[in-house]
Amino acid sequence: MDRANLEDSYTLLPSDEENVINKEIEKEVNDEHFQETSPQLWRKIGSALFYGITSFLLTVVNKTVLTSWHFPSFLVISIGQLAATVIALYIAKIMGVVSIPNFHREIPRKVMPLPIVHFGNMVTGLGGTQAISLPMFTAFRRFSILITMILEYKILGVQPSLAVQMSVWCMLSGTMLAAIDDLTFTIEGYSYIMLANFMTAAYGVYIKQKLNTVDIGKYGIMFYNSLIMILPALLLAWLTGDLHTASKYKHWAEPLFFVQFLSTCFMGFILTYSTFLCTQYNSALTTAMVGCIKNVFVSYIGMYIGGDYVFSWLNYIGINISIIGSIYYTYIIFAKKDQPTPQVKTNQKYNDMI
Repeated sequence: MDRANLEDSYTLLPSDEENVINKEIEKEVNDEHFQETSPQLWRKIGSALFYGITSFLLTVVNKTVLTSWHFPSFLVISIGQLAATVIALYIAKIMGVVSIPNFHREIPRKVMPLPIVHFGNMVTGLGGTQAISLPMFTAFRRFSILITMILEYKILGVQPSLAVQMSVWCMLSGTMLAAIDDLTFTIEGYSYIMLANFMTAAYGVYIKQKLNTVDIGKYGIMFYNSLIMILPALLLAWLTGDLHTASKYKHWAEPLFFVQFLSTCFMGFILTYSTFLCTQYNSALTTAMVGCIKNVFVSYIGMYIGGDYVFSWLNYIGINISIIGSIYYTYIIFAKKDQPTPQVKTNQKYNDMI
């Protein structure tokens, strides 16, 4: 074909018509991108909200039972939460709602060390809830974000962005400022909360790892995660005398307390489920961060619940700086959406047309 015939074989579009085609193709690409990402985005947001609301309610109920009602044993509450998870999932399995594989000797090896970390997370979290005020409890829980970032990098190879790192340092600087003038400081309470931070970080990372590597499904992991630890937890409670102390508790016959005790047990199961969902659809770091965002509300409500918060301006300012860091992270994670690259796709599709 000669040069003249070659040029005649192409139809050159006017610039306005070309722009119209480009806009239509770009709209089509954006629509396809939205259809592909929208369900996944809503799963991420929905699971994060579910976890945040559940965690908020459980923290409030735990504080009420342990501080307002002066229940003597957070270890017994941990056992109740383990038992509630096993019972609820076993009933769901019998009814055919969920699928849980039958026990075999390989299961403990597959899920370890998650059961130990899960139980440690519950015990230390409840111990911290009982020992210090909710505003300082929630402020120090933000250290779990830093630990989670480090563990995600070491275990999962996840590198957080600079903006995420800045938000975390903002939270931690506010927490340290608040701690300087914490009038309710106790070594026991701070020890529990720092241990809880390590356990929470490890728990989130190992959940993500097990969901990706263990073939018994998330319900199987949840079920055996709790079942494996019930007997060791009962033995520990017996050795420490917590079972005897809890059995002698004077408010067992009061309906209001009993309802709240059952609530904290079964909400522990719901929290476990929501933690798995949030970690599955997001990341261990996001799960830890949603817990901290939830603590924005717990921080202020905790100044009135439990009766153990002592106000000071330095402490209050530090708590609010930490809260600002939490809000900034939320903006980074959920307000920033990946944008499609329509120009590249548009050019390719346009070239195919001509």
